[in-house]
Amino acid sequence: MKNIIFCLPILLFTVLACAQKDENIVEVEQDYEYEVITDQLEITWGIDFFNDGSFLATEKEGKLYHYKNGNLNEVGNVPEIMLKGQGGLMDVKIHPDFKNNQFIYLSFAEQGNKDGVGNTKIIRAKFTGNQLNDIIQIYKASPDSNKPYHFGSRVEFDNDGYLYFSVGDRGNRDENPQDIKRDGGKIYRLNDDGSIPENNPFVNEANAKKAVYSYGHRNPQGMELNPFTGKIWVHEHGPKGGDEINIIHAGKNYGWPVISYGINYDGTSFTDETSKPGMEQPIYYWVPSIAPSGMTFVTSDLYPELKGNLLVGSLKFLYLEHCILENNKVVKRERLLKNIGRVRSIKQSPDGYLYAGVEGLGIVKILPKS
Repeated sequence: MKNIIFCLPILLFTVLACAQKDENIVEVEQDYEYEVITDQLEITWGIDFFNDGSFLATEKEGKLYHYKNGNLNEVGNVPEIMLKGQGGLMDVKIHPDFKNNQFIYLSFAEQGNKDGVGNTKIIRAKFTGNQLNDIIQIYKASPDSNKPYHFGSRVEFDNDGYLYFSVGDRGNRDENPQDIKRDGGKIYRLNDDGSIPENNPFVNEANAKKAVYSYGHRNPQGMELNPFTGKIWVHEHGPKGGDEINIIHAGKNYGWPVISYGINYDGTSFTDETSKPGMEQPIYYWVPSIAPSGMTFVTSDLYPELKGNLLVGSLKFLYLEHCILENNKVVKRERLLKNIGRVRSIKQSPDGYLYAGVEGLGIVKILPKS
């Protein structure tokens, strides 16, 4: 199924406080149309565009594809991944200077020495001849774990050429996120070759993971450079309630699990604190959780009603969320593409169009309003 146009209603939310409350939702019927450009991917975890408008897309089960001129071609020599629970082949990022170096980056769950035991890994490769060459390891989180969740993982560059990526707490919230000597529950920053920047916040602390840039995270599955401010933004899954959007700053502690706006999935509480000195507050949090995945800032004139704002996929409620921003705060929310499916990834192309990876549907192009 290709080039089929659909039309869905859009629901408008108005949020009067930091957290979503059902009584604050106001629904206004509108329509967006979208076009399925390929239905050959089941779970499109990551999408990134080349300057020519073609793109790379990851399939969670372990395949990487290049979409160009209407054709979807599988990329060769992709490393073996561990497909387990939330782990698999995750994000893809094209180097900002790809024209000169042909580098791309992948994040995925890699199996260790035992079956079903592994952790998040970041690699760099040259993308030439529709295959990966000269593959090197950029980072591998340790130790390996047999838990099937909270791998993260997104990859992004800032304007200074630093490489950022996320690794979730791997289900070990009591040890990993608050300890900078341990991997997991962190945002990391490296040079593009995997070396440690001299000005990373913990380079001079004994036994610290020198690549760590911020800590106290749960499971960040969205990361994007804000083109208007130059700051790295992430969102992450909370427990039951308390999904967050955070602006990342060097060396800061984002609180998990000491502070949270969520509770355990069984309804019990694990903390009674939502704030604490020395711990950052999210710029926004969702209650109930939407299970956010993927995010992109809209700079395109093709969507004037979205321009300047943030789009976030919702896995739980099967829509794309439009977060309307003022002064780095979410002041309103719109639900786009209602009931389209689990929106795993969202990206703006160089020519300004928006593309989303929807589980079970494929990759869709969101059409501007006429």
